[in-house]
Amino acid sequence: MNISKYKPYLNVKDHSVSKEEFTLYRDESIDLVFTYPQPEEHKLAAYYESEDYISHTDGSRSFFEKAYQFVKQIALKNKLKCINQLQESKGILLDIGAGTGDFLAVAKQDGWQIIGIEPNDKAKMIAQKKGVSFAENTASLEDHSIDAITMWHVLEHVPNIENQIKELKRLLKPSGTIIIAVPNFNSYDAKYYNSFWAAFDVPRHLWHFSKKSIKSLFERENLHLVKIVPMLFDAFYVALLSEKYKTGRMNYLKAFFIGLQSNWKAKSTGEYSSHIYIIKTIK
Repeated sequence: MNISKYKPYLNVKDHSVSKEEFTLYRDESIDLVFTYPQPEEHKLAAYYESEDYISHTDGSRSFFEKAYQFVKQIALKNKLKCINQLQESKGILLDIGAGTGDFLAVAKQDGWQIIGIEPNDKAKMIAQKKGVSFAENTASLEDHSIDAITMWHVLEHVPNIENQIKELKRLLKPSGTIIIAVPNFNSYDAKYYNSFWAAFDVPRHLWHFSKKSIKSLFERENLHLVKIVPMLFDAFYVALLSEKYKTGRMNYLKAFFIGLQSNWKAKSTGEYSSHIYIIKTIK
């Protein structure tokens, strides 16, 4: 990558694991921000080795984790409702980055045929106990065999984003749907917390998306962005973690206020803390 082509956007610290500093650069042509240097793929796993990396556990050790698990149950129902509204019939659902399998377990109970992809062995073991079945990788799956593909806060972790989008298109049935959820660096909470914004989460988050960048990247593969749905809970969760990074403690009231303010401002700007993107094949 010729880094000189891009403008430095922000210097950000890995607050949760390594404490290393990384630079964010911005590709202004599509409004995409990326982490630099990007760790080599075989070294990335070390940056996930933390008990605090909550998506890989079912932890309920603290009030924060208990609140996270409670909100997660509400979010799971909303995610399932979203997919059921998009697809006329329940077929094969592929969740890439399935974590501890809660979403797929709920979808299975609702009548979907489920397949998960998850690189973290600990998370995969937890998911398998919930009846979730996994494929080793997407390459083992047939062309145009999947009715719905979900990536809930996963696309930002993928080293080669162009190849990933090509693979999503290969797997998707012509009538299928791709559902992508990612943070939005143009949100109010991102601007407020700046380098302490928890959703930068360097270097685990290699890419930082805007609405323009998602639309541009998928259109290159003739995939069409048909709808954007806000993730309202994310503003509060991200603000709470950001407060911890900024001040060293959980400022619950302050975080709630910032999350509320972010969602309120987004009513007029359309820039929520995180978005769900609904993507279809262009016919």
